[in-house]
Amino acid sequence: MLLLKSFILGFSVSAPVGPIGLLCIQRVLSKGFTAGFLTGLGAATANIIYASIAAFGFTVVSAFMLEQQMLLKMVGMVFLVYLGIKTFQKKPPQESARVKGESSSCQLFASTLLLMITNPVTILNFAAMFAGLGFSNESSSIRMAVTLILGVFMGAVTWWLVLSIGVNLFKKNITPHLPIVNKVAGLLIILLAFLSLA
Repeated sequence: MLLLKSFILGFSVSAPVGPIGLLCIQRVLSKGFTAGFLTGLGAATANIIYASIAAFGFTVVSAFMLEQQMLLKMVGMVFLVYLGIKTFQKKPPQESARVKGESSSCQLFASTLLLMITNPVTILNFAAMFAGLGFSNESSSIRMAVTLILGVFMGAVTWWLVLSIGVNLFKKNITPHLPIVNKVAGLLIILLAFLSLA
């Protein structure tokens, strides 16, 4: 039951389409299913790191990151703006040779992992959500903590899989409009970058 609850939690935390969701959609359309899924997997990995800190109570790490949250948010905002501009300027595959500047699998994964890591408030969010599920650092077992973390990760990965598959299914219909999609996605990512700082 706890695994199911934490699975739903991980799925629902990932589901709202923010800048990472837009990036995932754009990458599925321009580079394919694998690129989009790796983008989401990077975000899910960041969630698992923060969920682990919340569950196991790594107070020194969480305290340091929360103290530096403004700096980390600024770094995240700058990176998001950069990604937004790159997305806005992106040309469809048929208009550009895809040899130069093509991101590797590691880069696709790492870019979203690093982006998500710049939001340490997520630790507090997970701590509050875990408390809502009846978990506390003092009274709960390691097994319970691992179950929570595993459920959150599985839920997050499931969402990114569903989103990537869903966008990929309609790719043929959307690809002709990719230049417009890229510009809209780029502008929205830049807008969400500034809103995330606010």
